[in-house]
Amino acid sequence: MSSLSHLGRSARAINASFSKAPIARVASTVAPRRTLLTLAAARRQGVALAQKTSSFKTTSQTALRAFSTSLPSLDDSEEAEESDDPTKAERFADETDVVIVGGGPAGLSAAIKLKQLANADGRELRVVLVEKAGEIGAHTLSGAVLEPRALDELIPDWKEKGAPLNQPALEDKMKLFTKNYAIPLPHPPQMTNTGNYIVSLSNYVKWLGEQAEEAGVEVFPGFAASEILYNEDGSVKGIATNDVGLDKNFQPKDEFERGMEFHAKVTLFAEGCHGSLTKQLVRKYNLRENSDPQTYGIGIKEVWKIDPKKSKPGTVVHGLGWPIDNATYGGSFIYHMGEDMLSLGLVIGLDYQNPYLTPYKEFQRWKHHPYVKDLLEGGECLSYGARALNEGGLQSIPKLYFPGGALIGCTAGFLNLIKIKGTHTAMKSGMLAAESAYAAITADNYEEDKPVVLEDFEQKVKDSWIWKELTEIRNCRPSFHTPLGNIGGVLYSGIDTILLKGRTPWTFHNTKPDHECLRVATNAQKIDYPKPDGVISFDLLTSVSRTGTNHAENQPVHLRLKDKDVPVERNLKIYDGPEGRFCPAGVYEFVDNEAGPQGSKRLQINSQNCIHCKTCDIKDPSQNIDWTVPEGGGGPQYTYT
Repeated sequence: MSSLSHLGRSARAINASFSKAPIARVASTVAPRRTLLTLAAARRQGVALAQKTSSFKTTSQTALRAFSTSLPSLDDSEEAEESDDPTKAERFADETDVVIVGGGPAGLSAAIKLKQLANADGRELRVVLVEKAGEIGAHTLSGAVLEPRALDELIPDWKEKGAPLNQPALEDKMKLFTKNYAIPLPHPPQMTNTGNYIVSLSNYVKWLGEQAEEAGVEVFPGFAASEILYNEDGSVKGIATNDVGLDKNFQPKDEFERGMEFHAKVTLFAEGCHGSLTKQLVRKYNLRENSDPQTYGIGIKEVWKIDPKKSKPGTVVHGLGWPIDNATYGGSFIYHMGEDMLSLGLVIGLDYQNPYLTPYKEFQRWKHHPYVKDLLEGGECLSYGARALNEGGLQSIPKLYFPGGALIGCTAGFLNLIKIKGTHTAMKSGMLAAESAYAAITADNYEEDKPVVLEDFEQKVKDSWIWKELTEIRNCRPSFHTPLGNIGGVLYSGIDTILLKGRTPWTFHNTKPDHECLRVATNAQKIDYPKPDGVISFDLLTSVSRTGTNHAENQPVHLRLKDKDVPVERNLKIYDGPEGRFCPAGVYEFVDNEAGPQGSKRLQINSQNCIHCKTCDIKDPSQNIDWTVPEGGGGPQYTYT
């Protein structure tokens, strides 16, 4: 402990000594190679402890990164020479055993499990986890009712360790919403939450991050993995973080810093739903060759402080029906979190057909239902957020491994849609990947010059309770893809989950990706949404302000258009510009094109509003929007979610 404290103080001292100097000066400071190595050692051994102090946060990591990237090729006696083009300078490369991309439940569970295995064997094993959010948990959003099955396996004494699972689920209710009534329905047995907990997943993930650090994992928030690195044989070598300090034209500013490389024996991708690097891996290795297209939903939620007289801690309410029509998949949730806190939201399948549907406005309209409005009156909205989620289930899980790494958690798609839960399956997948990775790199026949192929990881998943759960409910989501719509899907799913439990000789399939589902505007009915009242419902920018989202000014737009003409020439002409409706953060809007002919339009991208939900990348009918990571630390700063 004294050694860790010393290293932590050293790191803080380094940061403090340069706190008055511009980052550019730090990056160009002449330093011997031994300084670089000292900082790398501090990172390996002391950064976790130092992160817990108020003076050592993302800014300190930035200072360390600036040192690390300044002199990647110097010997002890050499001095830095300024490059004519700093964006072409060699990046500092850090060697590790395992690098994990993403600090959510899957990534952190994998990291913890790896260190548990190594510590039990008395082995040195270096595990690095990078997370694009400025702090662990800041980009995490879910309902959420947590099933602790995987947690029980990973950290059996989680109660003694202070896990923030404080409100057990005590009562389940199912409602069919009409415009004015909430009609009780029989509760499906798979949705029963006995033994589960109503949680803030953001806070839960923060706690998991603390457990990872205590286990010896090197956790780096504020580091956005933007590039996959490959060996000459085509296997994954690791990842690189993005350059920071570029202006909107990709030119270096005074505070420019080159990104870092992390080389690893195994790279685990835990980016969450529709990960930006996962998309590249799927294409390169053809990981969807034998699986259905993934289908998605968008979940929009708020957290309220309500009148104590209306609070019913432990009550879980799920709803079907209004305001969603029979042709659109979706549902609602209301979770009484305890301490007079209420989590509520609406999930809409992104295979919806009407280009005039606006998920955000549907959610705001739903809150005016008498059942919901009564809960909210006299309360205060504290937080807002939105996130895409996987809905495809078993049929849409891609091949999970490739030379040098694997996909884990929601980036692969393990959500149990009937339970409306994916945290437990995500965690379990991370733990299984950790077991496979540890066995592979510690095996007697391990060879440094050959890529690790985690083929047994996929088999472990198929032999686990993850696969059993998803097999039982595999036909439920596709059963909504019939002319009977939601009515047919509910009837079939009820029979399947209660009586058949997936024991059928048939498997339905997800045949069409979500972006192909929109009707042309001329064949769709416009929707007249009520104006927000500012008390129960809110305008979009007010809600976005409650996400805490922030992106540095004058940086490259991370929402990239493959063809700048497509939004107007195709999406606006054919679908009446759905970008401004499917985004739940006001990122996209069609405005007058001052530089074009009179009356012409252009798509304006307000990237500073982005809350990283990934909906645009999924639902754009032209697949012209490519969501990429912004500078590390940017994005929402979720609380209570």
